[in-house]
Amino acid sequence: MTAAVPAVNPVLRVAPAAPAEAAAHFRASLAFHADVSDVAAGLAAGADPGFVVLDSRSTAAWDQGHIPGAVHLPTALIPEQAGDLLDRSVPVVTYCWGPGCNGATRAALVLAELGYRVKEMLGGFEYWVREGFAYETWEGRENRPADPLTAPATDADCGC
Repeated sequence: MTAAVPAVNPVLRVAPAAPAEAAAHFRASLAFHADVSDVAAGLAAGADPGFVVLDSRSTAAWDQGHIPGAVHLPTALIPEQAGDLLDRSVPVVTYCWGPGCNGATRAALVLAELGYRVKEMLGGFEYWVREGFAYETWEGRENRPADPLTAPATDADCGC
């Protein structure tokens, strides 16, 4: 008679990292990423936020909507124009369309290779709009109601 082999839980098929390794990983992740609400809070603080926001999308995408105050610099133009538009002493936060787009990652890589300190804004422009933050188009400033699936009513609701 053969003993039945218990099914392996797919979540635990690979064991979780040791706590110290996990802490190092997540600390490193926060050094590379910022979320939309943190970027918005930094920009809304009224003073110099200590970073610049860079939209790495095309001009057509920029015209459809962008974060107020962002610098527009498509990824392909970064090597030749970053020095004229950005200060190497100021951290840069890149964004593109959204989670399905790696344009902000590619822009961040180019900037890092040029010597800039950089973070990528998770969620991109899509989540900026979905969380209800104001944005600018070629026609002026706009705002949509927050999507309750992406922007809880309070920080307490999301556990942030």
